[in-house]
Amino acid sequence: MSRTETVRKVASAAAVGGGSVSALGLGLYGVLRAEAMLARRAIGDPLDEPPPNPSGWYGRKRPGPAIRVALLGDSGAAGYGVEKVEETPGAHLASGIAAAADRRVYLGCFAVVGAQTSHLMDQVDRALLIEPELVVISIGANDVTHGVLPGQASKELADCLARLRAAGVKIVMGTCPDLGTVRPISPPLKQWARMMSRRMATAQAIVCVEAGGRSVSLANSLGPEFDARPLDLFGPDRFHPSAEGYAAFAGVLLPTALAALGMGPVDDAPRAARGEGIKPLQRAASQASRTPGTELDGTKGPGRGVRGLLVELRHRRRQPQVEAEKPSDSLDAAEPA
Repeated sequence: MSRTETVRKVASAAAVGGGSVSALGLGLYGVLRAEAMLARRAIGDPLDEPPPNPSGWYGRKRPGPAIRVALLGDSGAAGYGVEKVEETPGAHLASGIAAAADRRVYLGCFAVVGAQTSHLMDQVDRALLIEPELVVISIGANDVTHGVLPGQASKELADCLARLRAAGVKIVMGTCPDLGTVRPISPPLKQWARMMSRRMATAQAIVCVEAGGRSVSLANSLGPEFDARPLDLFGPDRFHPSAEGYAAFAGVLLPTALAALGMGPVDDAPRAARGEGIKPLQRAASQASRTPGTELDGTKGPGRGVRGLLVELRHRRRQPQVEAEKPSDSLDAAEPA
């Protein structure tokens, strides 16, 4: 998110998203506004400098043909708050794909700090210019803080995904993170933020699967892992991830990105003992919004059951973390010696 006053907007959005101030209650609305003001003071002023741009070539000296990947979204995808390019989630993701695939990777990062889903189509237009095989998207938190209802954001997301699918691009959607674990946000604002985050994540997962993509829950990018280790995984503003937090963020996306590229482990089949398998889409999406790292795969088209569209739910194994590279700005620099 681009501005710290978005925390204040969470309070305003709570009243609007709930229907009306009278429906929410004037007393509760006042509490939400007061808590948002305190949270804004705790978070502090926004950074003037944009995050480093991780666009470029990865996998130096690895063979071709190169894999082209586009990263779209908001401040979480852009890496707001870090100082080095190799600390951004884009660098971690591209380095991980290059290492696992043993191929060169070209990453185009088109994420914009402060972006909402209504801004995503512009990123899609620019991403298609690099002819990506895979597009990874992480967006939704700003929609929540600005009071955009999941239904409206879903319509805008569906248009973007339809454009990508028409271009033959594989899609991985990192769903809306759990804003209820942001430390400066206190109850009852915390509960409202968590509820709306999960609703947004559920709607995103459904739209992504229906578009033939894969969704993966990013609840733990601001969820249980971050809640347990706030000093390590949150940045100085206690709102955005730290460098280590962005590495964890990318680590959740990497296994699903590799699977979308046809490079996942051959023995990584769903297991019923872990609650994995074919489930109705609505139920699977709701479960995923509460369970970090849950992938829903809509690419296999398992058909429909009595409760509607069926989807494969699983929890993929994390890949070994590799040291993120600095990108090269030309193909020649990435050619093997």
